[in-house]
Amino acid sequence: MHTETVQPGLLARLIEIGRESAGHVTSTPSAAAEPETLYDRHGVLVVRVGDLAVKLHQADREHGAPFLERIRLAATVPDVLVAPLGPPLDVDGRTVTVYPYGEPVDPQQKLPWEEGARLLAALHSTTVPADAPSWGRPARVARRVSELGHGPAVDVVRRAFATLPAWIRGENGDGPPDAAEYLIHGDWHLGQMVRAQDGRWRLIDIEDLGRGDPAWDLARPAALYSAGVLHPDEWSRFLGAYQEAGGPAVPAEGDPWTSLDVPARSLAIQIAATCVISAEREDRPLNEPEQAMVDACGRISAAGDAA
Repeated sequence: MHTETVQPGLLARLIEIGRESAGHVTSTPSAAAEPETLYDRHGVLVVRVGDLAVKLHQADREHGAPFLERIRLAATVPDVLVAPLGPPLDVDGRTVTVYPYGEPVDPQQKLPWEEGARLLAALHSTTVPADAPSWGRPARVARRVSELGHGPAVDVVRRAFATLPAWIRGENGDGPPDAAEYLIHGDWHLGQMVRAQDGRWRLIDIEDLGRGDPAWDLARPAALYSAGVLHPDEWSRFLGAYQEAGGPAVPAEGDPWTSLDVPARSLAIQIAATCVISAEREDRPLNEPEQAMVDACGRISAAGDAA
């Protein structure tokens, strides 16, 4: 085993933590099985050790008191979220958490769009505790755009970004003053789902969990659908299941884009910026789905609508 984005010594430490933790949470620990790297990108490392997953979090994320609140909050909705098995650990100044292992989505199988939609609807329908942390505004959009370099694709993305409302661009306050707040995941996509040991799907990665506008949890698939990357049938399965489950992010009937337009445009721009940055770093041209996201930015900028 090796790692690509973190110091090799941290991998051995995560395996050690997993083996130590396994002895505390299971009577017949499977920690003797060969550890497996599940994820190793962007400074995040997740290692499977038997029936546990050990996660090394990004160094530049905030993991203080709000993260502890999110851990406590996740534990109150065990049918929806996978919460850490204990408080976060400090390993050489990095945050580490331990979770029960769950099988990730298999892209070769039928994708669980309906299951994801129902989990989101259940989360959004959960009573928001008074002390729940705020998700805040979608700061990643502005952050990604600020990391762009130069070139024709970059210009297209920047022009689209200029059409977004000022509060998303990082100006004029924290967000729309009349936005209703629900309990939201904050960074949902199919990679945030695992099948737990009871055979049911759950949501993982709780670093953005909190009070916010639930439309942002639907924004990524909405953006991919708008760009032509997500097939209309898959979008229909997802949106229909969410509406049938009574999710509050969109109207039960009528035009869902009255709620989804701004979040979907924002995520399209964020995804496009990420695609352009990745292509620049790898010194390669944009592939077809990446180019589709940039083309979507061209349509966004042509439509205008800055506020």
